Amino acid sequence: MRTLEETQATLQIAKVKEEDLQPVTYCLSFGDNVSSGDYCLMELDDTLCKHIEAGKSLIIRGDKDEHAVLCSEDKTYDLKIADTSNLLLFVPGCKTPDQLPDISASPQLMHAQIWGFSNCYWELRRQRPRLKKLKKLLMENPYDGPAVGMQEEYTMDDLLERIQASREEIEAHLQNVHACEIDGFWRILDFDYEMKLLGHVTQLVDSESWSFSKVPLSVCLEELGSLEIMNREKQQFFFLSYGQVIYALDEDKVCRATAQLLLQNAVKFNLSEFQEVWQQSVPEGMSARLDQLRGLALLDRSSKPETISLLRIEDLPEDTLERFNSLFSLREKWTQDDIEPYIQDLCGEKQTTGALLTKHARSSVQNGVKVYNSRRPVAT
Repeated sequence: MRTLEETQATLQIAKVKEEDLQPVTYCLSFGDNVSSGDYCLMELDDTLCKHIEAGKSLIIRGDKDEHAVLCSEDKTYDLKIADTSNLLLFVPGCKTPDQLPDISASPQLMHAQIWGFSNCYWELRRQRPRLKKLKKLLMENPYDGPAVGMQEEYTMDDLLERIQASREEIEAHLQNVHACEIDGFWRILDFDYEMKLLGHVTQLVDSESWSFSKVPLSVCLEELGSLEIMNREKQQFFFLSYGQVIYALDEDKVCRATAQLLLQNAVKFNLSEFQEVWQQSVPEGMSARLDQLRGLALLDRSSKPETISLLRIEDLPEDTLERFNSLFSLREKWTQDDIEPYIQDLCGEKQTTGALLTKHARSSVQNGVKVYNSRRPVAT
């Protein structure tokens, strides 16, 4: 190992003034059998540093055919390798000047051993969780009545192994898709089965002359139980799905589900005829409105007559570029009001749909209305 005198002699040869440097000089040496493959370096922001310092975990998730992501308890980060022209050294025993408060004015030589080195590191970038796969897995075995034989089911631990998202993001999405936990497994009701249940409930509300905002839960549960169509735990889940509280049915959700039932069997529907049939199909006292169908149905007001068709946001690609390409293949030009429900989930933190459209689409004005079309030719 070098001595202090050898270090000072090296500075003189390099024509570096000793007074321009910190008084402490580190002499680094490689440990035995050090290799660049021994360690992986990762760059963390302040939030993730505090997360680690608090003793919490960061988990890398992804199947073999997926690009890996890093997840904290509530956020998801994209993992990319960043190369650097400078050799990065892993020196645990080395301290920065602010970590050496008792530095004397006289020169000091300290020794530290290099544990590893690398020409690259993992760079993290906040990204949207990849949740499309979650509903796909649950829809492999939707609940449509008492189980017969063995069926594929998923616990929360199973979902955490398969889905590239944090636990909080997965839990929030399970609520969004109306999933329920039954006997430790997460399930989604089959849509036709769900509509069958909704029909039983609305018929009961009508026959008893109840208000949709004041439905006696216990009476409904007893009635559904007598029909032997679902157990009590699933009954309570159903009411929670369709109500802000368990004693009320959510008008918007009931109308939206009824619209989906009508639209799923037609390629296109005459808009005025659809609105008439839709209003007749929802329970009496409820109002069917087109704003209830954001992200579910697409209106074409340029056609004669005007039409409406089913276009669910969950059926569109998760990737931003693929999403825009898919939308522009369906329709050449969009108004912001029409396209907004289908891109709102793509917006990052503090990003607006307007900014997203500016980045991924071209705008023009037609008949006094601002419209957006693709920045690239769309394959036909």
